[in-house]
Amino acid sequence: MPNTKTLDHIVHLTPPGTVEQTSKQFQELGFRVLPGGIHADGLTENSLVVFADGVYLELISFTHPASHYPPGSPGRIKRDSHPWSSRSPGWIDFAFLGNGSRSESIAHIINQRGREEGSSLRYAVEQDGGRTRRDGQVLKWLISAPPINRRGLLPFFCGDVTSRSLRVPSEPPSNTEHASTARGIAFVRILVEEALYTQVSKELISVVGIPPIPMTPNESFWELDTYYEGVSAPNAAARLFLTTATTEAEVAFLATASEAGSGIYEVGFRVQSKKTEADTTPYGKISWVLG
Repeated sequence: MPNTKTLDHIVHLTPPGTVEQTSKQFQELGFRVLPGGIHADGLTENSLVVFADGVYLELISFTHPASHYPPGSPGRIKRDSHPWSSRSPGWIDFAFLGNGSRSESIAHIINQRGREEGSSLRYAVEQDGGRTRRDGQVLKWLISAPPINRRGLLPFFCGDVTSRSLRVPSEPPSNTEHASTARGIAFVRILVEEALYTQVSKELISVVGIPPIPMTPNESFWELDTYYEGVSAPNAAARLFLTTATTEAEVAFLATASEAGSGIYEVGFRVQSKKTEADTTPYGKISWVLG
């Protein structure tokens, strides 16, 4: 049975045409930013921040605003139908590692769990995806995603057809060395409205394959795997938190996120030293966790 709880990458969106600017902003936060490329559909481009645990950040933006494409044109239809076309900038989505196989379908496994557990969750069958790196190398993968109204609340799966080392350039080792001393992901925290908490929790059980560890009636977490094990401190696995809003800032975030479809409120980075408890990207909250 394929593993369905390996954290692969986290997506950070900024306005169209801002990849270079965003790369500089993340460098100022203490991250080493690597060049990415333009995706196969030509609509988006990215840069990468790769960590020693194998997880990476995808700093992405659309190549052009929607207004660049004539109304009703094929390009405009593709742009408007993109799953991230209406998202507000910030942490918009996250991916678990797929297996790159149609014959042993991740979507089928999750959907079967949904039927057995009564979550009614249905993932789309695997679709082709890819990107051309700036050095001309063509990358291919398979994507399986949850319903559009769950993107950003539930992970999509990205399974490599070409080598993952091409998509995630962890070598040389300097690619994963950061001025912030970040070694990997400590947690991803998802906020949901209280009325959705139980349903989303059930759906995540169908995805991850195990029940969460409860902390309070409205807060729980799953321990996730990462591509490279043993990098983080002992007993310090990457965690996926599901919580409801308890502060004014969180309530305000949900009011916006509910319209955009994204519930990722905060990403924590495991560091060897830190100057502050929390910080911000241009559009999202981050925390520094010793370990």
